[in-house]
Amino acid sequence: MKATLRARLVPSTTVTYPFPETRIPAGFPSPAEDYAATEIDLNSELIRDEAATYILRVTGNSMIDAGISDGDEIIVDRSLTPTPGNVVVAAVDGEFTVKRFSIDQQGQGWLLPENPAYPPLPIESGADFTIFGVVTRCLHHVH
Repeated sequence: MKATLRARLVPSTTVTYPFPETRIPAGFPSPAEDYAATEIDLNSELIRDEAATYILRVTGNSMIDAGISDGDEIIVDRSLTPTPGNVVVAAVDGEFTVKRFSIDQQGQGWLLPENPAYPPLPIESGADFTIFGVVTRCLHHVH
């Protein structure tokens, strides 16, 4: 699964949207509830460090079991320190890839896909490898 750089997020203003305080069920609807509306600012919800936040468009299906599909945009924060278990964007031999970062008991680093059809990628000693940033959100397209 590859990711292509779309844009760096630079919020210049606060934009708020109505945000009901109740949750919307995906099962059977709740009969009658009063929806008290507040507002939500997507910039403050999605961006922790605006100078280090990027949106990338994903191509491929290696992360579908993590909820990241072909064509989705991911929000990546370069200011976060990656830890094992994080979904990261890594540059391997000059190409971006989206995978789950892992370190095994022997200290070997891995980039793990979230689709059994794809093999794990070992992080080889001396390889041209960099973790670009940590994925914080996925903007999933509903079809």
